[in-house]
Amino acid sequence: MSSTEFKIKNSPIKLKVRVLHVVRLVLARIARFFFSLYYGTEGVKIPAISDDILKQPAIEVARRIRNKEITSVKVLQICIKRIKDVNSALNCFVEDRFELALKEAHEADEFIRNGTKTSEQLEKEKPFLGVPFTTKDCIAVKGLHHTAGVMLRKDVVADQDADVIRLLQEKGAIIIGLTNVPELCMWWESHNHIHGRSNNPYNTTRIVGGSSGGEGAIQAAAGSIFGVGSDIGGSIRMPAFFNGIFGHKPSKFMVSNKGQYPIQDSELLNSFLGIGPMTRHAVDLKPLLSIMAGENSPKLKLDQPVDITKLKIYYQLSNDAPLTDPVDPDIKMAMRRVVEYLKLQYSIKTEEIKIQLLQKSMPIWMATMKEKTRFQSLIMKKTGVGAVLTELVKNAIGCSDNTLIGLLTAISDRTGAQFGSEKYKYYLKVRDHLEKIFTDMLGENGVFLYPTHPTPAPYHNEPLLKAFNFSYTAIINCLGLPVTTVPLGLGREGLPIGIQVVSNHNNDRLCFAVAEELDRTFGGWVEPQKS
Repeated sequence: MSSTEFKIKNSPIKLKVRVLHVVRLVLARIARFFFSLYYGTEGVKIPAISDDILKQPAIEVARRIRNKEITSVKVLQICIKRIKDVNSALNCFVEDRFELALKEAHEADEFIRNGTKTSEQLEKEKPFLGVPFTTKDCIAVKGLHHTAGVMLRKDVVADQDADVIRLLQEKGAIIIGLTNVPELCMWWESHNHIHGRSNNPYNTTRIVGGSSGGEGAIQAAAGSIFGVGSDIGGSIRMPAFFNGIFGHKPSKFMVSNKGQYPIQDSELLNSFLGIGPMTRHAVDLKPLLSIMAGENSPKLKLDQPVDITKLKIYYQLSNDAPLTDPVDPDIKMAMRRVVEYLKLQYSIKTEEIKIQLLQKSMPIWMATMKEKTRFQSLIMKKTGVGAVLTELVKNAIGCSDNTLIGLLTAISDRTGAQFGSEKYKYYLKVRDHLEKIFTDMLGENGVFLYPTHPTPAPYHNEPLLKAFNFSYTAIINCLGLPVTTVPLGLGREGLPIGIQVVSNHNNDRLCFAVAEELDRTFGGWVEPQKS
């Protein structure tokens, strides 16, 4: 790849940045020691899953409902009980529509009992009839709050469903409630001053990720049959990774963002943002995306078979970017096991590569994410740096409506490359060049294996000292490529690990084929804290 790298301003990492990187790593290690003393090692145990229906793929639950092996009402009641059993420990589920959902479940059961449609017709026309699901509190659900974790929006109620929710309901799925997010969905720990902080089901002292963090947790804990998240910098994939489930960010523009808040100002940022499925089983990803993509679904050719033996596998173990943590040995080992398995089982061509430009992942994302609208105006009534500084003081004494990270983001929004500046335009060119590197490499039958995140789930608040670790997911958003996070068991701390699988534009089916193969071989989702 070196011969095609972007040469302009692509100088080696400066000495002062290297020194800063080392200092940050030392401080982070010291801080981790104190975090471990403060939080302990185990946290609160959640109850074991008591009903096997919660362990089955969504497509199997749907089959059983339409074949009258179980009722939609029964499945929903099991989900409601599970949510109530785990939410006191996890704080991931923030608003319900149980009463309406039960009414819809009764209607689904009655429709099936009437026999006006055969099971085969139902599978084709309403493939998820009676199946309960959840979504994050930034995707509009009619009649429920639509806050995106922002105190200014605590009384905002959605008057219509987001497109993706409507499409799933049209295919029979039943929305049962909302899950937690960070303030304005712009951080990778789910915490806000409306609903508080969410906890990881594998260890409640650890984060669930963000911004679809509550959704990642409720899926891992089996509180609903499937979930819907959104992703502009890793907001599906980091929670999926930290919580040991599957999450897919679709190809750009394939799934409507209508009903998602905050609204993106430009076509470029809309290309970064993707709404997608979050599931415990890989086999659910393709049928769910087929529905969520709506009229764009044919462009994805999801029904076209994928011959795994014809795939080319490229992989990179680390981006070596400054100010990010080294990739955990468990994650590197897991990726090597995957590569070795695919090579031996299917004689697939595999190639370890080193795309040097990935070192610039964070500045590319941060620059190209800049908008005309200031971040501050979306979380605060007052404007100006003085107002932010005042809120920081109030935050220190527990009197601010805003989170610390929200306020720090409002300040950082005023730094670096500004929208429309020469530096901004430069990073757009870098982004374009990196996209070409990927599209040329991947072609029509290539996939790229890459860490989703360099470490398993950190302690609460620890991301403040590891702010740029989400560079591994963020850069894929900039490129608009489809990508699936695949769980690969638990690491030495008992926390989920895994990798992400990237393919070329509109080749989401390749990601799904690899995800399904790895799910079968490496076990996929593992029940949290199973005794």
